[in-house]
Amino acid sequence: MKQSKFLGKTAVIFCLLFSLAVLVYTPRHSYAASAEEININVDATLKRFKLLVPGGAEFLRKAKGVLVFPNVIKAGFIVGGEYGEGALRIGGKTVGYYSTAAGSIGLQLGAQAKSVVLVFLEDKALADFRQSKGWKVGLDGSVALVKWGAGGDINTIDMKDPIVGFVFSNKGLMFNLTLEGAKFTPIVR
Repeated sequence: MKQSKFLGKTAVIFCLLFSLAVLVYTPRHSYAASAEEININVDATLKRFKLLVPGGAEFLRKAKGVLVFPNVIKAGFIVGGEYGEGALRIGGKTVGYYSTAAGSIGLQLGAQAKSVVLVFLEDKALADFRQSKGWKVGLDGSVALVKWGAGGDINTIDMKDPIVGFVFSNKGLMFNLTLEGAKFTPIVR
């Protein structure tokens, strides 16, 4: 009986690992959303960002570029993975489409969705990102997740980091998350 439970758990873990490998290593263009679909979702996410973040509209005007992932889905059962598609905008215009993917191992069960907005505040950080074929948080560059009290204007914070990140769900900004290990890859169309 114990051996069959072990084999059952092993089979579940194998299936999850296989599914994660398929998700991460399948060519991006085979299941990428259309450009129009991504742009509509990016517009909605930026609108939401401006409503949720006091001073958000003015803050975005200072940005050299903004990378927006409207819907990053994270799911897992011991082994987890997340995936989302978005767009890089410079001067309010889309200049490229990207996917984000990350994997994790540990105690986890369930699924959640989040939106991610990365704001590039320096030209060099934006140029380094755009020149990469795959940019990984923590390895190729760091992203400072913004944490501040409710009601405060984002423009009152002295930003010293070249890339600032915001993560939010349908309930608002999420403060206890990290983007460490997330990889951003251009979507080939």
